[in-house]
Amino acid sequence: MAVLLTAVLVVYLWLLADRAFILMGSGDPVAIVLGGSILVLPVLGLWMVIATWRFGVRTAALGEQLAEEGGLPDSSDLPRMASGRVEREAADAWFEEWRSEVEQRPKDWRAWFRLAHAYDVAGDRRRAREAMRRAVDLAN
Repeated sequence: MAVLLTAVLVVYLWLLADRAFILMGSGDPVAIVLGGSILVLPVLGLWMVIATWRFGVRTAALGEQLAEEGGLPDSSDLPRMASGRVEREAADAWFEEWRSEVEQRPKDWRAWFRLAHAYDVAGDRRRAREAMRRAVDLAN
């Protein structure tokens, strides 16, 4: 699904850049400025796509390494609601376990990876991404 969505986005960015070049080639000063302004969007979009894919590839590689080491956290035994989400109290308690690991070993990417997973289980996606970025930075 990620590949399909990326392909659709790249096609959209390509078409947007094409329209920008058409405007810039018109010779009209207003159209040239507008075309140049529009051209910024595909450039930024492409940069975002590349950055997101690089982050995903690095995250997957760290996950595979941690799995090979037997260090992936297992949340399968946590109590779940009918929707499949982990119950809030259980997620918070489980999170504290991984937060304390990071406090003990703040330079260990494995601890940050597990903390990111705990944030995800607790439903805090923003902090999960921040913790995973920290794990990726520490692993490099």
